[in-house]
Amino acid sequence: MNDSHEPGADKNLSRKVSTALLLVVFFAVLWMILVPAGRAAGAPGMRVLQVGAQGGDVLFVKRCGGCHYLDDDKEGPRLRHIYGTKAGSVATFKYSSALKASQVVWDDAILDRWLTNPDSVIPDSDMDFRFSKPEERAAIIQYLKSASAK
Repeated sequence: MNDSHEPGADKNLSRKVSTALLLVVFFAVLWMILVPAGRAAGAPGMRVLQVGAQGGDVLFVKRCGGCHYLDDDKEGPRLRHIYGTKAGSVATFKYSSALKASQVVWDDAILDRWLTNPDSVIPDSDMDFRFSKPEERAAIIQYLKSASAK
């Protein structure tokens, strides 16, 4: 058996371990700073961390992405620029009669009710999906609001 090894191999291994350890410490410290700060006084921007470190963008893709894109119609209408507009107003999408006839304008309160129970906002709409967690609804609403500003 040969006990020799490449010169500098121990140094490279030591450098890799040190780098990995620094990263772990960095993220642990970051977590300890951000999570308590977000929980204190119910800081709205930090509530997303309590969703499992998933922001509205991640939740949108994960939970809404089966039916919606931001910029193209899918099973549901495109949702970029939806915030502040009248329901059923994306010209390229074929809405249910109930949605087209509604006078709903998408704002925080209406979107929160819609994501909780679409039929409570517009009965007989074709959306069946619901978000039971308020923090997920808040993250999605913030994401849609920011996507509407771009």
